[in-house]
This record gives sequence, C-alpha cells and structure tokens, in this order.
Amino acid sequence: MGSVEGISWLEKLEEQMNVDVDSMDPKFAKSLPFKPHNQTSNQLLVNEQMSVPENKEMFLQAVKEYKDQGWSAVLDRISVLICAKNIENIQGRVLLQTSPFHAYDTDKVVEHARNYAREFEKVGISKDRFCIKIPATGPAMNAGPILLKEGIRTLGTSLFSLSQAIAASQAGCLYISPYYNEVRAHAEAKLWPNVEDPALDHTMSARMVQMLDTYRRLYKETGKEQPMVKSASFISPKEAMAAGEMGCHHATISADVLSQLAALSYDGSKQPGEGVPKSAHPYKNAGPIPARLQKLLTVDPLAPAGWDGKLASTDIDYLANNGAELEKSIEADPATKTRLFEALELFKGGELRSKAAIEEAMKVV
Repeated sequence: MGSVEGISWLEKLEEQMNVDVDSMDPKFAKSLPFKPHNQTSNQLLVNEQMSVPENKEMFLQAVKEYKDQGWSAVLDRISVLICAKNIENIQGRVLLQTSPFHAYDTDKVVEHARNYAREFEKVGISKDRFCIKIPATGPAMNAGPILLKEGIRTLGTSLFSLSQAIAASQAGCLYISPYYNEVRAHAEAKLWPNVEDPALDHTMSARMVQMLDTYRRLYKETGKEQPMVKSASFISPKEAMAAGEMGCHHATISADVLSQLAALSYDGSKQPGEGVPKSAHPYKNAGPIPARLQKLLTVDPLAPAGWDGKLASTDIDYLANNGAELEKSIEADPATKTRLFEALELFKGGELRSKAAIEEAMKVV
C-alpha cells in the first residue's frame, strides 16, 4: 500500500522497469529521486536544448569549429555536446536519432550513425554509453546489422506494429520504442484514448503486449537476445504505470509526466493492475503476460477493417530486399502507415528549425 510504503508512483514504476528521461535538460535529470537509466532524445528535444541561453556559447563554438563541414555536421556536434552535459546524470546510455529525412535510405542512416559515433568518441563517450535511434522502416532497419558489426547499438523508433518489432529483432536492435500514443494525440485531445484502465483498454495496449509476448517466445525458442521494449509517448501517469504492468523493460517519459508521477502517492489498492519487480535479465525466466491482459494477445483495436485475426509472423524475413516485406506490412496497416509518416514529419520540422538556426549563426561567426 502506498500509504504504508510512502513512495510515489515514479518510485514504484522504477521497481518494475528502468525509468528513462525523455529530456536533455541536466537540471531536470538531477531533480529526480533517482538517477534515470537512459536519456532519450529526438530532433525536437535537440532543437529545444540548443536554443536555451546556457547553451549559447557551446552552440556558437560548435558552429565556428564545424561550419566548413556544413550545417548537418554542426548539428551532429551540438547534439553530442548536449548529451555529454547530461551523461553523468544518468546510469546508462544517451540516445540520438538519425535524420528523419534519411528514413528510407540505408546508406545514409549508416553514415549518420557513424558520424554520431565519431563525435561521441571525441567527447569521451564510449559505445557502451550511447545508442542510435533509427526509424522502423524497411531500409532503415537494414542499417541495424551493419552498425551492430561495428559495435554501434541501435533502437527501432517510430514503431507502432508487431511487424516493425519483429524487423527490429532481425536487425539486432538493442531496444525498440513502441509509441503508446500517436504523436498528434499530444496536441489533439480527440485522438487520445483517455481511458481509466490503459493497460486493458488503450487502443495500443494489445500491440504492446503482443510485442512483449513475441520477444519472450523468440528468446525461449532461439536463445538469441531480443530487443528490450522501451515504451514511449505517454500522455498521462496512468499510461506509464500500465507499461509497468505489461512488463516493459524501460519507459522513456517526458519531464511533464515524470513530474506528475513523482507527485502522486502510490496506493496499490487503487491501481487496476500491478506490475512485478524487474529482473536482472529482460527475457531469461520471464513469466507470462499478466492473466488479466491475456485477452489482448488475440485482438487488435488498431487493425484495419476485415482483419483476419492473424498476427505478424516471425517466419517472415522483414529485412530481405531492402525491407520489402516490412514496407508491405506497413502499407497494409493504415494506423502504422499514418502514425509513422506523422512522426517522421514532426521530427523533420524540428531538424529544419535547427538547420535554420545554425545557418543564421554561420553568417556571424
């Protein structure tokens, strides 16, 4: 009982999964009651941090040193420098996302990830302390095995479907980040499934549970390490708690929702369901999906009309022919196709704002 234990929702969630911070602000990371595990980011968060007054000198220095290499080299440099400012405030890895403009070009995804890796090396951040986010498209997922051979770990992002999750496993990703809510739902309330029991009733919960169940089965059958599920895109604290009940391994949570979680006193009797304490290994000796969520293994509220009830098959090679089968699966799933497109467009906007700021600074330094 929370009243007896005297802990917050946030502290309870940390017992069940690794809590990551979806913010690049060092002050915020330090304000949490424990060190977050990873720091995730995207083009919007990089743009936000490069624009704050305390980073102005660092930003201008990066422009001065790298302007002859072009605006994108400056952006890579400043992105890594922002990560370096926060690396001591987290336990694990800092994450940066490859350009959304490269989402359908394997070679450019590889090149961008390598550029990040070189910049991380320059600031003394080793490969076991960073991870590169790549979009879960057919071509981008094909960058995963190439980067893995070089010791560069990846996360499959902008991920909304089981087929994308299977592709990320085949690509050797360290993590996946299924988006619990579509990106537009953060600004358009009518798109948000604001339900009392998200674990059971949110429209994305079935797909989340199916991803977790599939990875558990694959690990048991093959012994091959599977990506850890780092759930993302929460709008409310109860959605984050639902991820804990489902058995996600990490949750990357915005500063706003983390603050709300920290302010709520935990009382298990008022939770619709509870997660179990996290284990040392994500899949070894992993138990089944919680009994009350078992029904989600056979349904899909986001499926198109006429869905035949069949889940994506792990027998399909989603990386073959530049990811042709994954692209085919995305095309046949309107929810994933739309949400993937909108996520990439959102991140393109953040990158373009950074480009404009860099090019303006190039004129004066």
